[in-house]
Amino acid sequence: MYKNILVPVDVYETSLADKALQHAQFLAQSASGRIHLLHVIPRFSPELTRGFISDARKMDEYMMNNSKEKLAELVKKINLLPDEVHLHIRSGNIRDEVIKLADELSADVILVGSRNPNIQTHLLGSEAASIVRYAHVPVFVVR
Repeated sequence: MYKNILVPVDVYETSLADKALQHAQFLAQSASGRIHLLHVIPRFSPELTRGFISDARKMDEYMMNNSKEKLAELVKKINLLPDEVHLHIRSGNIRDEVIKLADELSADVILVGSRNPNIQTHLLGSEAASIVRYAHVPVFVVR
């Protein structure tokens, strides 16, 4: 049923992704599906980088390469063939990039790891809540 599974991952806080990855692995194996891991790098504001464009490019390049390495480490934890796991790195707003990639991939489901909520976000973390609210496909929140 869920053959095309999108899992947004914060490579700097992989503990949130561990349970979501376990669920994604279960769904993918039971339906011969593919897992798409996505890490979103926040965009630097022009005000912060004004006068430091070459440094900003170096920082962006570093962040992309570091993210690729960390996603590759996560793939080693998943017991799937390498061609069944696809890595995606984007920069921008997390919610927007997750929803955009889900649409591009025609994802069947989005699996999101969530931290413990606070009173402002009620039952979900803020990013997970935002993805649930705006996604065009089912979203599973795993805690």
